Amino acid sequence: MPIVADTGLPSFERFRREGGEVLSPDRAGSQDIRELHIGLMNNMPDAALEPTERQFLRLVGGCNRIAQFYVYPFSPPQVPRGERAQAHIQQYYHDFSQLKEAGLDALIVTGANPVCAQISDESFWEPMCETLDWAVQNVTSTLCACLATHAAFLHFHGIERQPLAAKRWGVFSHRVALEHPLVRNVNTRFDVPHSRWNDISAAQMSGASQLVLAQSAEAGVHLATSADGLRLVFFQGHPEYDNFSLLKEYKREVNRFLAGEIDDYPPYPDYYFTEEAYPILEAYQSRAVRARAQGVACDEFPEQQVPVDNTWGDTGKIIFNNWLGTVYQLTDRDRRRPFMPGVDPSEPLAHIF
Repeated sequence: MPIVADTGLPSFERFRREGGEVLSPDRAGSQDIRELHIGLMNNMPDAALEPTERQFLRLVGGCNRIAQFYVYPFSPPQVPRGERAQAHIQQYYHDFSQLKEAGLDALIVTGANPVCAQISDESFWEPMCETLDWAVQNVTSTLCACLATHAAFLHFHGIERQPLAAKRWGVFSHRVALEHPLVRNVNTRFDVPHSRWNDISAAQMSGASQLVLAQSAEAGVHLATSADGLRLVFFQGHPEYDNFSLLKEYKREVNRFLAGEIDDYPPYPDYYFTEEAYPILEAYQSRAVRARAQGVACDEFPEQQVPVDNTWGDTGKIIFNNWLGTVYQLTDRDRRRPFMPGVDPSEPLAHIF
C-alpha cells in the first residue's frame, strides 16, 4: 500500500526507485482512503541512520491494507551526531513534542549501537523511556526493535538483558511458539537475522507474563508481545535487514582486523553465506592475514563478488502486515488518535484477541 512522502526525505525517493508505491501529499489528499500515522524513533548511529529508514519503510510499504501510510521519523537530540547526520535530521525529521500533540496510530522504536556496559547509561535511555511511557498510554501499538526491546524490559519490568558468551550473529531458523494474530499466515518455520551481544530469554519474558510468539533453539526469542497481545511488540531479531546488512557488518569487522583494532580475524555470521561465497571469503582472508603480518595494505574487501540470499524478508512483511492490520482495526477512522488512550497496557484487548 502507498506511503505518503509528506517531506523530502531521500529514503522516500529511494523506496520509489526500488518499486515501492509512494504518493505525493497532493495525490494522497485527492483519494478517499484511510490513513495510518506511524512514528519511527530512529536511534541508530550516523552510518545506519538512512539505511534504517529505508529498511522499515520497505516493511511498512509491503503491507497490503487499504490505507495510506504516513511515516514520521524522529531522533532524540541526546544521541551524539556528526554534522551530516544532524543536518539530515534537522531537514527531514519531526519533533517528538509535535508528534505527541498530533497523535500517532503506531510507533516503531529502532535499536541502537550500544557503547555502555549498562543500557541505562546510554545517551538514548532517558528519551527512549519517555517515548515508551507516552506510547503505552497514547498509541495503539509500539514495536520495539532489538536493543529497544531490551530497554523496554528493563524499564517496565526491571529485567536485565544477559550478556552472551559470543556475539549472536547470523540467520537462524525459528518456529512459531504461540498462535496469535501477529503470526497469522506465517510458516511454522522461518528464518530471521540476529546481530547482538545480549539476550532476554523466553523464561524471562514469560516470567513477566509477556507472550513469546516465535523463537529459535539456537538464537532464542525473536518475537514477543506484552500481556495484552498488542500494546508492545518485541523483536530481538532483525526482519528489516537488507540482503547485504550482515555482509556489511562482516566487512566492517574485517576492516577492524586490518586496522589492528581486533586481534582475531572475524568468524562468519552463522548460516548466512552460500556455498559459492566461501572460496571468495577464504581467499580474501588469506590475503588479509598476510597483509597484516607484513604491515602492508590489503586490497578492498570483495563485497560485490559475495553472493547472499534473503530467506527472511517475506516473513517480515507478513508480520508487519498483521501488525498494522490489527492497528488498523483498533484506530479511529477520523482522528489520528487510537480508540483506547489511557488504557492500562496490562489490560487484555479481549475484543480483538
